[in-house]
Formats: sequence, structure tokens, C-alpha cells
Amino acid sequence: MFAIFQRLKNFFLLKKNNSEVKDFSNVELFSEIEKLIDSPINNKAYYIQALIHRSFLDKNGDTKSSNERMEFLGDAVLNLVVANFLFDYFSDKDEGFLTKVRSKMVNRRIISDCAEKLKLNEFLFISKSVADKSDRGVKTIQSDAFEALVGAIYLDLGLESCKKFIRKILIEPFISSGEYLLDHNYKSQLLEYTQSQKLDLPVYKIISEEGPQHDRTFTIEVRVGGNLKGIGIGKNKKSAEQEAAKNLLNSIPHKEQQI
Repeated sequence: MFAIFQRLKNFFLLKKNNSEVKDFSNVELFSEIEKLIDSPINNKAYYIQALIHRSFLDKNGDTKSSNERMEFLGDAVLNLVVANFLFDYFSDKDEGFLTKVRSKMVNRRIISDCAEKLKLNEFLFISKSVADKSDRGVKTIQSDAFEALVGAIYLDLGLESCKKFIRKILIEPFISSGEYLLDHNYKSQLLEYTQSQKLDLPVYKIISEEGPQHDRTFTIEVRVGGNLKGIGIGKNKKSAEQEAAKNLLNSIPHKEQQI
């Protein structure tokens, strides 16, 4: 971890007049992070790594020190904590219900909203060109950073502190909002609708793939029969398909119009 500090220090000294680079040695930065996680920090290096987007290091040809490894760990911890909570909270529900609710809770949109509430983007070490990209791309970066922060908390403070943080920021607001009762599986809704109306099954087709390998954007079209279609854009095929199905459903007034 010391090597990360040294590389960042050198990089900062070289670009200290560039507004896109934050001073990681600033004591106030860590004080603000402690406010975010509501706990004193033991090992600052974990949090620095959690806040480094790969674009900050790409110019030096070094991406191993970015937050991607920390994001991988945080994602696993997040799923464990959420699954454990749901198992206890919904003690009378079956595996199918628990899986659906967990999927909704750890959805990229929900995680990104948590990051926004924390204003996590203000702490990120990220290149200006990436920070200024589309809103859709920013949401992905924010959700990745949130998961990386969870990974840092786990390594620094342990599982119990992670549970406390995740429950406060993610689980309790999600449950109290009642959002777990809403059906966001638009592909499933579209399939049920076509079956109920005795229509052709939905057909999904990739229209385009854009962007570098680590940051792809997919455009997908869904058709039912030959009359109506929906177009969706997402950072992966699954989210683009869901968006396409949603847009097609929204084009059917009260779902009474025949396709």
C-alpha cells in the first residue's frame, strides 16, 4: 500500500496546479471520509485505493492500484450483508422472493443513488475527461466507488462495521421506501403481456456496441410482431434489454393496444 501513496504523491506533485487532481495527503479528506462511514479510520491506504478510478492512473500505464480490486471485494461483502439481512427480516419468504429483493437492492441504480447521497464523486481521484462523461457512465462509476468503499471498510474495520454502514446507507432506506414491492423486471412484464394477449414472443437484437472494453455501451432493440418496438441503452446487455422492454411497454397505452 505504501507504493500507492508514493505513486500518488509523485503524480500529484507533477500536476499540483491541475484542478482535476485532489491532494490525497490532505488531513481534511480523511476527516470527511470518517464522517461518511461514521467511524475512525485505521488504515488510510485502503480508502485511497477505493477512491482511485482507473482513469487517474491510465496515463502512467498502471491500473493495478485502481479501485477495481477493492470493488470486487466490496461487491461480495455487500451481497453477503444484504442476503443475511433479508434472510432474517423476511423469515417467512422463500428463496425466490429473497433472490428478487436482493437483486433489486444491489441494483446499480440503487447503489449509485447511495453514492450520490454520500457525494462520493467529490472524493474520487478521476480524470476530468471521464468525470465529465454522460450521466449513465457517471452512475456506473459512482456505484463502483460505493462497492469499493465497502471493501475498504471491510478490510479496515471488519464485517460488523460494514453491516452498520450498509444498513444505514442502503438497507434501511430501501426497505422503508417499499421499493422492494415494485416490479422492475420489465422483460418479465413484457413476456407476461405478450403471452396473455397471445402475441409473438419478444425478440431482442443488439443494434450497436460502443466504447472501450472496460466501459462498453450497448444499444438493444426489442420487437413483438412487426408493429411496435422498444430501444434500450445500457452499460451491459441485461440493463439495455430491460430498458428496451420498459420503453416498449410504455408505448402501449394502459397495455390495451394490440401490437
